[in-house]
Amino acid sequence: MKTLLLTKIRLSWYFMFFAVAYFIALGLIPRYTFEPATLALFSVNSFLYGFYISPVLAAQKARIEDLHRIVRAEANAVFAMVLSTKKMPKALRTSFQDTFTQYLKLSAAEKHKAAEDTYEELISRCVEYKGESHEDVDKLLDKVVANQQNRTNMTMQMANKVYSNEWMIMLVLFSITLTFILLIDTGSMIAIRVVTALLATGLTMLMINLLKLNTLTHKKARSVWEPLKTLIETRYYRID
Repeated sequence: MKTLLLTKIRLSWYFMFFAVAYFIALGLIPRYTFEPATLALFSVNSFLYGFYISPVLAAQKARIEDLHRIVRAEANAVFAMVLSTKKMPKALRTSFQDTFTQYLKLSAAEKHKAAEDTYEELISRCVEYKGESHEDVDKLLDKVVANQQNRTNMTMQMANKVYSNEWMIMLVLFSITLTFILLIDTGSMIAIRVVTALLATGLTMLMINLLKLNTLTHKKARSVWEPLKTLIETRYYRID
């Protein structure tokens, strides 16, 4: 899956960059004393930003937790499928295991359309099989079909991203909040300038965190596919 270059940068690097950048910017840009009515607008905007982004962040965190659970269930299901091929003739067993390996590799690489096609091919092969091992193949087919719910859940969660209109709303609210923070005159004390820079950095990191969660490039999301990779690496001997 193609990912934005921005999502490949570590969060700690983002934090250091923006903290320094905002600290420098606060010493260069003009600062203003706003009227009470303007500050009231700032307060309303800040509230809306926090009110809007909080549930979106929570939903994306829950999405990753669900994906961890679904992928683990998928790995267990494939492991059971492989076990059900043990009594098949070697050529047939190897053929099915090669298909499982291809499916797992495509899934772990987030090439879900290709993985879908491979899985459908697996079902077709089981249905169309007329050889002597038809009883074992029928048992395998039962397990393959039973795993469809996991695959449906995975497809739904992979599609459960932040909508473009939600990004637009959050970016507008974020931009207005950040602009106020950088322009409000809070005095010339270095300590206050540091706190202001950290506040601006914190607001920015919320957006970056959301972006990385949404694209599954966050640290918590990168391990989602590990159970599938472990199955391949250990040749179906273990999942953990």
